[in-house]
Amino acid sequence: MREIIFDTETTGFDPQSGDRMVEIGCIEMIDRVETGESFHCYYNPQRSMPKAAEEVHGLSDIFLSDKKLFADGAEELLEFLGEAKLVAHNAQFDFNFLNAELVLCGKKPISQFRMVDTLAIAKVKHPGAKLSLDALCSRYGIDRSHRVKHGALLDAELLTQLYIELTGGRQIGLSLADDKASSDTAVRQPGQKEAALRRQFIAPRPHSASAEELARHATFMEGIKDPLWADN
Repeated sequence: MREIIFDTETTGFDPQSGDRMVEIGCIEMIDRVETGESFHCYYNPQRSMPKAAEEVHGLSDIFLSDKKLFADGAEELLEFLGEAKLVAHNAQFDFNFLNAELVLCGKKPISQFRMVDTLAIAKVKHPGAKLSLDALCSRYGIDRSHRVKHGALLDAELLTQLYIELTGGRQIGLSLADDKASSDTAVRQPGQKEAALRRQFIAPRPHSASAEELARHATFMEGIKDPLWADN
């Protein structure tokens, strides 16, 4: 199953009032394993960046001034997304902005049925707890020390790890297969997309009794007087 974990950065909170998406970061997973494929792009919003928003993500008018318009990169993004499920934290927010941008450039909006919201999952698993991305990363021991400001690709990488934890964890090492493919499982971590960490699994040891052990057992059994299992 192919899934895309993604995050966006914007100029504000409401695309209906003129706010725009300025960054998107996407991580590809297949069968709950990161493939190393990602998509990341900045967009010129064709409007000024509010100071409050810039303080969150650090994207200034000057930085975004030479970036492409969303309309110029929409096809590239849609090709990467394909028909995969789209996973985001507080996903309705990101879907609203993504679909608003698609509509603005004459594209069909993405169906809400493709949306997976990790915030909704976390509410069920941890009712009453703090459910921000930072708080949940702390709860699950996910390292976010390199996160100074919000960034779409960085947050998507963190969310990928969180999504795995929220949906059961990686469960590596449960395979009993002794073939090389099973013993060469790769686990990708942020910043190690091109060189996956590989764990070597030890083949199961023989568990049948030896001839000597069988002989000793037979001798022991013969020495038992009036065994219960001999009663008729």
